[in-house]
Amino acid sequence: MLASEDALIRNSYYTASAPAGTAEPSLAGETRADVCVVGGGLAGLSATIELARRGYSVVLLEAERVGWGASGRNGGQAIVGHASDDAIEAQLGAADARRAWDVTVDGLQLLRERIADYKIDCDFVPGYLSVAVNARKASALRRWQESSERAYGYPHWRWIEHGDIGDWIASPRFYAGLHDALSGHLHPLKYCLGLAAAARAAGVRIFEHSRATGIARGAQPLVSTAGGAVRCDFVVLAGNVYLGGLVPALAARIMPVGTYIVATEPLPHGLAGALIRDRAAVCDTNFVLDYFRLSGDGRLLFGGRVSYSTMTPPNLAQSMKARMRKVFPQLAADISIDFAWGGFVDITMNRAPDFGRVEPNIFYLQGFSGHGVALTGMAGRLVAEAIAGQAERFDLYARLRHHAFPGGRMLRTPALVLGMLYYRLRDLL
Repeated sequence: MLASEDALIRNSYYTASAPAGTAEPSLAGETRADVCVVGGGLAGLSATIELARRGYSVVLLEAERVGWGASGRNGGQAIVGHASDDAIEAQLGAADARRAWDVTVDGLQLLRERIADYKIDCDFVPGYLSVAVNARKASALRRWQESSERAYGYPHWRWIEHGDIGDWIASPRFYAGLHDALSGHLHPLKYCLGLAAAARAAGVRIFEHSRATGIARGAQPLVSTAGGAVRCDFVVLAGNVYLGGLVPALAARIMPVGTYIVATEPLPHGLAGALIRDRAAVCDTNFVLDYFRLSGDGRLLFGGRVSYSTMTPPNLAQSMKARMRKVFPQLAADISIDFAWGGFVDITMNRAPDFGRVEPNIFYLQGFSGHGVALTGMAGRLVAEAIAGQAERFDLYARLRHHAFPGGRMLRTPALVLGMLYYRLRDLL
């Protein structure tokens, strides 16, 4: 568990509003499976579903509870593209960057299909707004849209001029925006638990409170826990920052970044409906950004504070409320903040996904860099395809080169904190 995380878990709106889920046993003794998946979040669960559908026997090991990590505590925004499509194009070229973009479009379609096929009640709402706080940032967003439309042929965007932005969001803060009809938002923990139920129904054996402590490599790897072990033919590592030191070379290429969210009391129906057109998810285009949306029960969920030191910012609820009222000053000063929570997403140096192999039969999925709600579904499908012998789409991502964060374990965090201070100043100026 990362620093200060326990308190954030206890005060999560998602935990309070999701069903309890099925409690799974801890692994005891040695068992056998075709594939052992490490990590019970969205990527790991997606991989288990795809593998089970292909006829593989699958064991999933989760160190805490299913959905305990970033998959059950994130902003809930399911967005097309990657955190840095430019980094992907710079390495892979225009044609393969288009193929990677199309994977994320497929990810949004897959998310919708799974919600329908498995009847997952997760408050999904289509629609996503990117909003710019001034004319300069609006021009940059417009240029990005135009270049991306040329490069990727994405048909779901609608540009919102300065004179029309008030019809989409009741805030004086924003100058212009871009609406995406395919992207959207959901309750991530409900969705995660729904995937776990689907995996369980497909025959996947899930073990909770069963942290993977070691991997003996070879033709049939042995994945060990404190209480047992899994002998298998393939391993999929999908624990991201929570893998710890299981594979040190992978840990050095991602950083845990704390992201924090508050939830208001339920808003009056008329007020909630007037804030954001069609209840779309919203995110501004600042480097240190704010993101927000309405929950299924009419609360405003507002995120924006981040921590690159793994320490929770002080006075979290109060500071987030102040940011929220700058966006929506019509909210009463005495509005209650009922929940304040957070979690740790994994970012890479170039903010591109990091998928690959540790050994020919040990695969990993990490580095979603804040775009994991939709992409994790396709990541699970791609790794299942690769295990089944169709690795073309998986290897598209595996070709991306990633570097360790500079400074080693002692210096990389303060170096990143200083870097983020620079970008925060750029946003302000």
